[in-house]
Amino acid sequence: MSTILRSHAEQLFAHELEELQKQDSGRRPANWKLTPQSVVTYLVGGILKNGMEITPKYIGSRRLMEISVATLTTDRALLLYGLPGTAKSWVSEHLAAAISGDSTMIIQGTAGTSEEAIRYGWNYARLLSEGPSERALVETPVMRGMKDGKIVRIEELTRIGADVQDTLITILSEKTMPVPELNTEVQAVKGFNVIATANNRDKGVNDLSSALKRRFNTVILPVPDSMDEEIDIVKRRVESFEKVMELPAEKPALEEIRRIVTIFRELRSGVTLDGKTKIKVPSGTLSTAEAISVVNNGLSMAGYFGDGQLKAADLAAGILGAVIKDPVQDKLVWQEYLETVVKPRAEWKDIYRACRDLA
Repeated sequence: MSTILRSHAEQLFAHELEELQKQDSGRRPANWKLTPQSVVTYLVGGILKNGMEITPKYIGSRRLMEISVATLTTDRALLLYGLPGTAKSWVSEHLAAAISGDSTMIIQGTAGTSEEAIRYGWNYARLLSEGPSERALVETPVMRGMKDGKIVRIEELTRIGADVQDTLITILSEKTMPVPELNTEVQAVKGFNVIATANNRDKGVNDLSSALKRRFNTVILPVPDSMDEEIDIVKRRVESFEKVMELPAEKPALEEIRRIVTIFRELRSGVTLDGKTKIKVPSGTLSTAEAISVVNNGLSMAGYFGDGQLKAADLAAGILGAVIKDPVQDKLVWQEYLETVVKPRAEWKDIYRACRDLA
């Protein structure tokens, strides 16, 4: 068993990628490990000719994945946009793994991300002793991706300052990165492209300039359409987590996952599933990713502080932590939901009592 807490996608699913490559007889774009069709199969799952099952990495619209992959075969970069927890980073990682065989060329966007983090930096000890030279140059993931013809990932693009964002314009339009200190430039090798992610909760923080927007094709990743789809996502991700962490707990009953997903979907939409009762919406996003976190935390509680079987009491603290972000406003929203929606459901008495005792 690996001691690595979280392996990269290309390592975790190496067998699937290898089998896809073996059976891949179509035309591949330059420096791609797989054909575009096989990249989509890797993302959404399928059965290969030899009967091997490819597990779905993204559960949702196949067409969205086809559009994303098709974009990366062109000179346009890809922007994955949507609510927090809609698998933007997950899809970005798996796209890079399937296309380049390397998902590690990544820049994490923050308010402190500088121009040097995107273009290049300097080893100042060498810069002072030798002056500007290639040996003193510190390559960024973008520069390495351009040289090697690989996919580069930029997480949370809109968290980066607008002036720093715009350093991407020349890179994306001209496919070149000038290095004036050395009187040279780095030209992108075929296969290079950029996948950026942004979440619409950050809209207005550092909006992209119109010039930069034109360099991206935007694909909006929605929240899961149906209850069953969201349950399937939570179930798969929880099983993967449980396997890696080796928790001393039994697999969660599908009904427990269904209850968590039901709570999140109702509070997210402001109406009960049957459409009969309107409810107030809390300030948090209550995304699928947070539902996964609640179940994972519950399994840990059950495994280490319970009898190993996931129960309502193990989930209660996680639910409250996910729902109540504002201790005043959200607490009132939750208490109203607890009394008007959860309490009347006869089969939910255990979760009502567990949550009431903590509220």
